[in-house]
Parts: sequence; C-alpha cells; structure tokens
Amino acid sequence: MKFCNRPFNTIEEHDKVLIDNWNAVVGPDDTVFHLGDFCLGGAPKWREVREQLNGHIILIIGNHDDRNRTQGIDALFDYVSYQMRILVDGRTVYLNHFPFMCFAHWNSEKYPKDHLSFALSGHVHLQKNYEGSDKSLISHYLPTQYDVCVDFNNYTPVSWEEINNKINYQIDNHCNLQCWM
Repeated sequence: MKFCNRPFNTIEEHDKVLIDNWNAVVGPDDTVFHLGDFCLGGAPKWREVREQLNGHIILIIGNHDDRNRTQGIDALFDYVSYQMRILVDGRTVYLNHFPFMCFAHWNSEKYPKDHLSFALSGHVHLQKNYEGSDKSLISHYLPTQYDVCVDFNNYTPVSWEEINNKINYQIDNHCNLQCWM
C-alpha cells in the first residue's frame, strides 16, 4: 500500500479486495501468468494468500519475490520462471516482471500487424494519472507493450482478450500506455 499509494485503509482490506477481484474473474481451472511481486511477507503469508486464489498460477519472479524462493514458495505454483515466451492464439507473447526497453528489435514495421510480438510486464505499478518515479519509462513503451500490474487494471487480473484488444487499439492508434492514462 505504501509503495503504490493504493486506496485501502488496512492491509486486510487491501488483501481482501485483491483476492475477491481475482476470484471474480479467475475460475478454478483457469491459468494465470502472474508477472511478479506476488505478495510481501514471508512464506506463511504467501501460503495464506495462495490458498485463497482460484486457478493455476505460473509465477514470473519479480524483484520482491526472489528472497522468498529459499523458503519453498516455488511449490505453491504450477511453474516458476524469471521470464517466459509463450504462444497465444498464434501470437508470440513475452512475459517478464520488468518492461523490455529494447523490444523494438522484435517488432519491425516490415511485419504485418498479426505477426507482431507482444510484451507484458508489471514492476512499474502504473496508475491512472500516474505521476510516480517511473513515469518517464512510459514514453519508451511501444504500442505492443502493456503493463498488467493490478494498479493499472482496477486491482484485477486482466484476460488475454482484454490485453489483446488494448494492444491492438494501441497499434491501430499509434499510441502506447499513455492512451489509457
């Protein structure tokens, strides 16, 4: 709450809202790619939170997660990695906690729109009307990049359909995340 100025009065309220929002959109058999900073606290807190969440979770390690790996948190997830490249509906999607700042190498104007790779990240905790220390990074995002952090997405996981629609909007309108701010 203090790092991101989240609008909750207590950590209990914060956790309840995020867990309720998660379970409202994630079913027991759904797979979620969580792009890091799963929760703050040691392994007992991680277990408590994970036990309340629906779905299968693939965790991409964030900067606040790594220190808990020695406490056995990997066993809470279906898979744990520092980054991934997946194929969704025929599109290559790069997953990393940190935004790729050199992603342009993968996306040249010579490629048709349906062949562009997408890159999803978290870390910067963007918010509407964002004025934080990472604001300057936003201008370097390409239209094919999107921040899936809960701070930028109403404290709720984002579906592939929503991500795909938003990124395609950014491509069609030659804009980046600033379109949504």
